[in-house]
Amino acid sequence: MGRHEKPELTPEEARKDHWRMLRYMMLHALIGGLIGAATVAAVILLDIGGIGTRIARAENPIMPVLLLVVPFAALFGGAATASAILLMPYEKKYKD
Repeated sequence: MGRHEKPELTPEEARKDHWRMLRYMMLHALIGGLIGAATVAAVILLDIGGIGTRIARAENPIMPVLLLVVPFAALFGGAATASAILLMPYEKKYKD
């Protein structure tokens, strides 16, 4: 077998491998989303740019908080997932 040849997987092994990869990516997406939400919490609590004050004075503070949390969580979650894909330990599995 060559250096980069991968062994043939049975359908069951391939299914298990795919689920492992999906769990790996979902875990990193969740961690990134939590980091993004924590970043927004820090921005609001530290009142960076007066955003915390504006949210506190808002008639409906839920909407501006959601308008901050959702994009931050999506951006950080996507970045964490992309880096997880790039760093996926897939090749180590087949080293001799």
